[in-house]
Amino acid sequence: MNAIEKSRTEADRITRPSRSHARVSVVIPTFNEAANLPHVFARLPFEELFEVILVDGHSTDDTIEVARQLCPSIRVLLQDGKGKGNALACGFAAVRGDIIVMLDADGSTDPQEIPAYVDALFEGADFAKGSRFMQGGGSVDITPLRMQGNRFLNGTVNVLFGTDYSDLCYGYNAFWSDVRPTINVDCAGFEVETLINVRVAKAGLNVAEVPSVEHERIHGVSKLRPFRDGFRVLRTILVERFARRAEVQFAATPAIPKASADPTSA
Repeated sequence: MNAIEKSRTEADRITRPSRSHARVSVVIPTFNEAANLPHVFARLPFEELFEVILVDGHSTDDTIEVARQLCPSIRVLLQDGKGKGNALACGFAAVRGDIIVMLDADGSTDPQEIPAYVDALFEGADFAKGSRFMQGGGSVDITPLRMQGNRFLNGTVNVLFGTDYSDLCYGYNAFWSDVRPTINVDCAGFEVETLINVRVAKAGLNVAEVPSVEHERIHGVSKLRPFRDGFRVLRTILVERFARRAEVQFAATPAIPKASADPTSA
């Protein structure tokens, strides 16, 4: 039995909680998003959530203070490095729930869609992957350049990994927390979504695409740089496909990033 087959067999033996007992954790990476948080938090379905974790990249505005005002029970972490990938790794390691939802803080991903992702997981998926390009999805934010880049990179992954993804570079996803060792986020930047999508494919996990509508960022300017980040995504794809690396064991203990609680917390 090879490593992937063993990973899949061990995953099948995992007993996951019923819907009435499942705890949903939302991980939100932030950097100077104070102006956007009121809109995002107003649409969070708090009654269906176990915890909200904000992973802050040492914001220079009052992101943390605003988050605490909006959600007194929020868990705040300071990431130990830089970039969205590092922030998500820190957040994933701190999750105490059964289901993890990745949510952006700029208003582009709608928290009201969270139940659709959770539904997909309870219908049998290990990983629920947001898609802007399947029926029911859409985007009012993506530029023609980014659209073409995503199409090329998405097609490359489908050819190299035998997947049938309709959207590759989208950060709205949800998954059972027991698949964290398989994902094992170890990158820093915006290539993190591609890394995750490729690794769940390599591990043979059950992936369900969920239609999602991407909205415009409400305030501020996107930190995404199409050419720089596009090359990082392509490099990630090629490394994951061709580099020699040990297969991730599904039951292995994930590395714990050095995220720290916000020193101003009680």
